[in-house]
Amino acid sequence: MGTLKAILMDESTTMRAITRMAHEITEKNKGVDDLCLVGIRRRGEPLARLLQQRIESIEGVSVPCGELDVRLYRDDRAPDAQTPEKPQLPFDIVGKKVVLVDDVLFTGRTVRAAIEAIFSLGRPQAIQLAILVDRGHRELPFRADFVGKNIPTALSETISVRLPSVDSETGVWLYEK
Repeated sequence: MGTLKAILMDESTTMRAITRMAHEITEKNKGVDDLCLVGIRRRGEPLARLLQQRIESIEGVSVPCGELDVRLYRDDRAPDAQTPEKPQLPFDIVGKKVVLVDDVLFTGRTVRAAIEAIFSLGRPQAIQLAILVDRGHRELPFRADFVGKNIPTALSETISVRLPSVDSETGVWLYEK
């Protein structure tokens, strides 16, 4: 991973950002009618679950939440033997407001792959993007609708997001490659 440069967000800062994002999602969508959360595998999924919990505490309603594996749709990596044939979600996205959730927005290639995967499942009413950390360096023209924190980085730096269901700690770390 490299040399640790800084801890950018500790557990309480990370959870406050998630709570704020949950409020912004419900406000922009005027509630949770026809709303669903889709976390991009790996850390987008636990982040989506945390947003789901916060939205439920705000609105008193649990919104559908699922996980999307976008490896099949990546244009910068060859599919591996474990890549699924077609993504699946435990709910229908046709006509829904889909909030794609991921931990870090960097080049935009993962977002492009996720949008392609979503459209392989049907046509949603809208797709919105929720990102915990936007680090810049876009190669494709995407911008997040909901951002926990903007952290401009150098290309020689790496962001590591750690979440409770995947890692033993919660926060955002910056490393020098």
